[in-house]
Amino acid sequence: MSDDIKVPGFNASELISGLKDVFEKYSDTERKAQIKKTNGIFELQVSNDAKETVTWTIDMKKSGTVFKGKAQPKADVTIILSDDTLIDLANGKLNGQKAFMTGKLKTRGNMMLATKLDTVLKGAKAKL
Repeated sequence: MSDDIKVPGFNASELISGLKDVFEKYSDTERKAQIKKTNGIFELQVSNDAKETVTWTIDMKKSGTVFKGKAQPKADVTIILSDDTLIDLANGKLNGQKAFMTGKLKTRGNMMLATKLDTVLKGAKAKL
């Protein structure tokens, strides 16, 4: 398990850790296909009920990896959301467009790329 990516107090830690594990198990062919399909770097700024914030980066442009911290080079899209909203998106209880329209999710950068996060989460969830 990817303990270096987990942050106490964040339910999304398990989700992100699982995502990292799935990405690490991708074959080179699967990784290249995912990168080609997505072609973007997502920076997730997630806050919890205690008003703490953690940043995770999903690189689906170059390396096909997930890590804790800011994107290097800069992200194509930064997605700002709560811990609960990220969990609901990953579980399919909420769709990204609705979350954006209701103010539960904010973006900076390539907003159209943000719509692909749903696909990345669902693809990895299918592999779990």
